[in-house]
Amino acid sequence: MEKSCEQYLDIPEAIGLDGIDLEKYIIASYIIKRPKGQNVNYLSRFAAIEQSTGTWVRVPAETAEVRKNHVARVLGVYELPMYEYIIPKEIKERIYFVQIGFPIVNIKGMGIPMLLTTVIGNISITHGLKLVDLAFPKAWLEDFKGPKFGIDGIRNVLKIPERPLLNNMIKPCTGHTAEVAADLAYQAAVGGCDVVKDDELISNPSFNPLEERITKVMEAVDRADSEKGEKTLYTINITTKFPEMFEYADKMIEMGANALMINYLTTGFEALRQLAEDPSIKVPILGHMDFGGTFFGGINTGMTSMLTFAKLPRICGADTVVIPAPYGKAEILDERYEQNLKALRFPLQHIKPTLPMPSGGITPGMVEKCIKEAGKDILIGSGGGIHSHPDGPTAGARAFRQAIDAVLQGKNVKQVAKEQKELGVALGVWGSGKTKLIE
Repeated sequence: MEKSCEQYLDIPEAIGLDGIDLEKYIIASYIIKRPKGQNVNYLSRFAAIEQSTGTWVRVPAETAEVRKNHVARVLGVYELPMYEYIIPKEIKERIYFVQIGFPIVNIKGMGIPMLLTTVIGNISITHGLKLVDLAFPKAWLEDFKGPKFGIDGIRNVLKIPERPLLNNMIKPCTGHTAEVAADLAYQAAVGGCDVVKDDELISNPSFNPLEERITKVMEAVDRADSEKGEKTLYTINITTKFPEMFEYADKMIEMGANALMINYLTTGFEALRQLAEDPSIKVPILGHMDFGGTFFGGINTGMTSMLTFAKLPRICGADTVVIPAPYGKAEILDERYEQNLKALRFPLQHIKPTLPMPSGGITPGMVEKCIKEAGKDILIGSGGGIHSHPDGPTAGARAFRQAIDAVLQGKNVKQVAKEQKELGVALGVWGSGKTKLIE
């Protein structure tokens, strides 16, 4: 390095991505929205220091050498739009795209807790700052193993190479017994569901304990499988406090569980990762996204749904993740939904792709739109759309399979509904539009 350049290493900035060794930094991208008169260049530098070596005032031990090796660096501050000559008088707030590079030496080997503390820690209380993406160098991401199964692995287990998969959530969410869960699971499975999952609201209550539920439900899905000639996965929800959750995982597998489920945002990303990277856990893991709105729901705070529902659970090892779909009861923009699908399935270094599970009030009438927009590598999730079918859960599952088959055969779903009773009844009740919530 030229001697004249060395003086600038003390400053928490660099000239874009070209100004650093990209293999030594995690790149965090933010949208910052601030009042017209504020200097966002200064605010960005402050954020870089606050989240790495310093505080509001420089302290004696924060030497030039410390900053050279450990300070985060502002790589770019880009206004949207990029005014060059004058700011219009009517503008009250200015919006910026900001990128900051964080040295991996500060947090390598410390996982998601120190990652989030670093990139969206104290600065998360700054109104008008939202973390939108993270780019990881190989030297940092190599610590993560990702999903054991992923899309291809789940397909191999189920012996379904191409068809979109179908999931049913047992409903009611909670308050039912193991016998009821087993009966509902059987009806959904025999009708054609590939996966039956617990609701996120039930784990190990006294009225439906895990050990009783796993025994009865696995017996039920095994019976369904022998009748339909297909395999069904049952994702039993082991979410609870620690260390019991990990004990539950071992016990459920010992008792015959062929899949597990955890609410990964309430238990924590590293809890998901610990399960996924445990060599004794040899079954797929479903991650449920409840609590997600507290992470991404603020327009100008927190982090994006793409990080919350896709990139972070994927690197932590979720084989499939429930994501809100814009067709049903969930509130999510089409553009965010598309980003989440991409972040779960597109190439990401050595990390296997995670199977997206679009969910939230989906009915058979939405299947055509769902497959056309999201493709075949999805696990379509439906609870009420199966259990509330007028002819029962088996008919509800069949209606979904009939809709899926129609789409794959290039047929019009509404036309097929005239010939297939279960699908016809479903479309007669719910149509193909957005879910209408009960009053």
